[in-house]
Amino acid sequence: MYQRTLGASGPQVSAIGLGCMGMSVYYGASDEAASVATIHHALDIGVNFLDTADCYGNGHNEELVGRALKGRRDEAFLATKFGIRGVGPGGTSGGATIDSRPEYAKEACDASLARLGVDHIDLYYLHRRNPEVPIEETVGAMAELVAAGKVRHLGLSEVSADTLRRAHAVHPITALQSEYSLWERDLEDDIAPTAAELGIGLVPYSPVGRGFLTGAVTSLDQLDKDDYRRTTDPRFQGENLTRNLALVERVRALATEIGCTPVQLALAWLLSRGEHVAPIPGTRRVTYLEENAKAADLALTEDQLRALEAALPATEVSGGRYPEAGLRLLNT
Repeated sequence: MYQRTLGASGPQVSAIGLGCMGMSVYYGASDEAASVATIHHALDIGVNFLDTADCYGNGHNEELVGRALKGRRDEAFLATKFGIRGVGPGGTSGGATIDSRPEYAKEACDASLARLGVDHIDLYYLHRRNPEVPIEETVGAMAELVAAGKVRHLGLSEVSADTLRRAHAVHPITALQSEYSLWERDLEDDIAPTAAELGIGLVPYSPVGRGFLTGAVTSLDQLDKDDYRRTTDPRFQGENLTRNLALVERVRALATEIGCTPVQLALAWLLSRGEHVAPIPGTRRVTYLEENAKAADLALTEDQLRALEAALPATEVSGGRYPEAGLRLLNT
């Protein structure tokens, strides 16, 4: 796995990372032993960019990642987040509290360090921002964590271009994590250009549309009964599902023509957006991890990129990326 630099002069991370959220929550039953094995295999093949958060399973995911990293901490570039509290089954649309107070940043960091069982966090994100708290105050407190040696680099998630500029003026922001994929491209208007201008790396989450762009999900009946996509994700509901499946079929056909899987095509498209982009597809299984990692070796031609964007215009995707309550927390 080749590496990329997060931002203009930031740390080196694997071009494809590993999102660990689904190992604990939201996508049905999980197998902790299989999840640990997947993290170990990721490190074995050079996928060192691991992503978690304190709200994933209300701390469970950090504990799981921490157990997996025992004896192998130096092989991983470890990212976690704070700022979402009281998460229920519906995720951030289920009544969560957004807490970006400076004092909570410090409290949450210490709790994450304890759960992870490490002495520092490589990349510490503000997961969501409460607009009532000036971003300068939050980032100022996060900068103190850097000075204390508890955190190496700072990141933000789902903030506006203006917030990103204001934060970066207080302390260098290494990475912006936001939803970005063939499926979801709203940040291309001003947020992504601002990140590039400031030398901030872009870390796309849900890079294959919460599994939609794998081409494997054709019916809600395929999902576990407690998979949140069955009832909560608007793009998986009713007529939205029918229309979106037709779009995914176009991606599947193009992937077959190119000689790769739809997942690899979607990830390769993201990697083509710039050398500062490092997506973090999530998986609990070694087979899917390996499939994801192989996308880093796929170089798409200009003709293939144009064909792909014509096959799945972002304007044709049906449904919002979150329910209304979740949308209000984005790009603040």
